[in-house]
Amino acid sequence: MSAAVTDGLLSASEVRQAAIHSWFAALRPGMTVALSTHMNADGDGCGSETALARLLAQRGIHCRIVNPTPWPAMFQFLLGNDVEEASARGARALDDIDALIVLDINDVRRLGQLSDRVRALTVPVSVIDHHVPGDEPVGTLAVADTHACATGELVFDIAVTLGLEITPAIAQSLYAAILTDTGSFRFSNTSPRAHGIAAALLAAGVNPEDMYRRIYAQVSLGRLHLLREALATIESEPDIGLSHISMDAGVLDRFDVTSEELDGIVEHPRSIAGTRMALFFRDLGHGKVKVSLRSTGDVDVQRFARRYGGGGHRKASGAMLSGSLIEVRSQVVADARAYLRGELAD
Repeated sequence: MSAAVTDGLLSASEVRQAAIHSWFAALRPGMTVALSTHMNADGDGCGSETALARLLAQRGIHCRIVNPTPWPAMFQFLLGNDVEEASARGARALDDIDALIVLDINDVRRLGQLSDRVRALTVPVSVIDHHVPGDEPVGTLAVADTHACATGELVFDIAVTLGLEITPAIAQSLYAAILTDTGSFRFSNTSPRAHGIAAALLAAGVNPEDMYRRIYAQVSLGRLHLLREALATIESEPDIGLSHISMDAGVLDRFDVTSEELDGIVEHPRSIAGTRMALFFRDLGHGKVKVSLRSTGDVDVQRFARRYGGGGHRKASGAMLSGSLIEVRSQVVADARAYLRGELAD
C-alpha cells in the first residue's frame, strides 16, 4: 500500500475538519467542561469521553465526566487516575460548568435523569456523534457524521485536526471505542478507515491482546447463567427472517450481574441462519420494556425503531416502550412481521 493511500485513510474530510475547527472555536483554556453520553454507557461512549478529556487537557481545558448512569465497571480502566468522573453527583455536577459536550447521542431524552437539567442549561452545548439525530437534538454546535464507524473515529479526527498528541492512554480509549462499536471489526460499519485508525492506535501503544482480555475475556459466572436462561427464550420465524430473545425483570439481581453484562445478547438471535431482523426484549420493571434491534442485509431497523420513539443506526437501534413484557413483545413482533413483509407503512 502506498503512503498516499495510508495518509488518505487517516485524514479527515474537509467537511469534518471545518466542523471541528468551528466547534473548537467555542472552547477556551481555563474552562470547565462537562462530558456526557447516553444511559448505560458503552465502549464508544466511555472511550470517546476519556479520550476527549485527555485531549482537551492538552489545551488547558478541564473536563469532568457526568453521565446519567454509573460508569461501567468493565471500562473502569479507561479512567486511569487523571480523568474526573462525577456521575455520582447527578445533575449537580453540571451547576458550575462553562460548556457541555455530549458524545455518542443526539437526542436529549437519552440523557435520562440529566435531560431536564440539560434542557435548562444556558452554557454552550455541543454534540460529537455518529447517529442519525433524534426527535429532540441536544445542542446546536456539532461534529457529527453518520458515516463514521464510531464516535471514537470523530474524536480521533479532533486530535489529528487540532494537532494534539495521541498518548498511549488516549490511544487505548479510542481503540476501545472503535473495537466495541464495530463488533471487533465484524459489523458493516467496519470501514478501511476504521482499520487504518486502529493500526495508528496500535502504533501509539495499544496492546490488542490486553484490550481483548479487559473487554471480552472477564465474564462473570453470573453472566453465563443469565445467558443460559435467555437462550431458552429464543424464537425464530425463518419464513420471514425474524428472531427474538427475551429477559424478565429482576434477572440481573437474581444472577448478581450488571446491565453492562447484557451487551451482545442480541447477537445470538441475529446469528441464526436466515435472520434479517433480531430483537432483544428486556423487561425493566415498572411497566417499561427496552427493545434492542439488529439487522442483516438491507433491513433498516433505525426506521422501524422510530415508530416507537427510538433510533440509532440502520443495522443497530433501540427503543423504550411502556407495557408488560408480554404486551410489548406481542405488539413489536407483530409489527416486525409486517415490516419485513413490506406491509407496514412509515
